[in-house]
Amino acid sequence: MPYQIKANQRKRAAAIGVTIKPSNNKGKKLDVFKNDKKVASIGALGMSDFETYRKTKGEEFANKRRKAYKARHGKNASKVGTPAYYASKILW
Repeated sequence: MPYQIKANQRKRAAAIGVTIKPSNNKGKKLDVFKNDKKVASIGALGMSDFETYRKTKGEEFANKRRKAYKARHGKNASKVGTPAYYASKILW
């Protein structure tokens, strides 16, 4: 079953000028497109993200996980256009 994209993820993608679709890449959640050209596949299937945590464990827990994710991946996520950047902006 493909990953179910949440409304907030679509909004965050639009805010940075990209669109998202469920990934065709086995093991990934989303494919990211800019000007109808695929630029990245992001999010490992089987791993949670901010919206998943928020729905299952609540806002407070999700915010703690977001903070931990950003601390671990902050340096890589700062490089605009990389899969890490898109994962940070869209999934977290």
